[in-house]
Amino acid sequence: MTTTSATGDAPAAPAPHGMTPIETPAQPEAIELDTGLPPDVSAPEAWHREYGSVFARNVSTATLTPFLPDPAAATGTAVIVAPGGGFLSLSMENEGWDVARALADRGVAAFVLKYRLRPTPEDLDGFAAAIREMLAGPLPSHRHDPEAELGALDLQVADARAAFALVRRRASEWAVDPERIGMVGFSAGAMLTVATALVGEDARPAFLGDIYGPLTAFEVPADAPPLFIALAADDGLMDARGFPLVESWRDAGRPVELHFYERGGHGFGMYPKETTSTDWFASFVNWMRMHGLLDGTGGGREGSDPARVGA
Repeated sequence: MTTTSATGDAPAAPAPHGMTPIETPAQPEAIELDTGLPPDVSAPEAWHREYGSVFARNVSTATLTPFLPDPAAATGTAVIVAPGGGFLSLSMENEGWDVARALADRGVAAFVLKYRLRPTPEDLDGFAAAIREMLAGPLPSHRHDPEAELGALDLQVADARAAFALVRRRASEWAVDPERIGMVGFSAGAMLTVATALVGEDARPAFLGDIYGPLTAFEVPADAPPLFIALAADDGLMDARGFPLVESWRDAGRPVELHFYERGGHGFGMYPKETTSTDWFASFVNWMRMHGLLDGTGGGREGSDPARVGA
């Protein structure tokens, strides 16, 4: 997958909110998912640069972009990658393309999901105000209505379901085992990842990666996929004083692994940082390996659960 951005058009002086507009990057491999337009489209899709990375906002057409491994190294495992951004933007580079490239380098077919977002003002000042308003509300870890949380994501879950359907439909072409397609998400994308497993019906992810996502307790089915969680203790958005999501998985008797780093903040993604949170990706890959997902022999939803072996 090739992506380029026109950073040369950025203003000479940095904007007060730290964001600079850029042209929409070329995304020649992006595949439209045909999930339709949201009912409240108010502004065209736009892109900007912030924190040294690239973000999209006002996304009204969902796409999926493949990052395929060298066929000689392909494991047959695939991952749908869901960037975060509070459902108001998408961290397409740090939590999308960079993650997908790293997975492809390890023999995993990766697919970046650009899912539909809630509308925000067209200008960056208005968008920055919308972000401030969102952050002024209750922290995600303080929202205790799981049913309402899941119900608010109908559009995004539909995009995730369409992504899984597309990868399964083209599994032979992309050298993917249809039973070994997982999903990893960041922040809001992690919420979408968990929602896809719980209410995504035919999506049926084989495994999940929840990277600094909400820790809300949910009703977890007996066949929930294995779950990997990583977050930092100094994450100002999560305020992790407990791990109800972990307990939900454990109460259902399903595999779950938690990495709780002392430092790292929120949104560390693939940024190089001098904190142990940077190790999350290597740990995620090792976790996938432990579940037999990188050896080309299987693992997936059922085989990754030792209790089901030989059942």
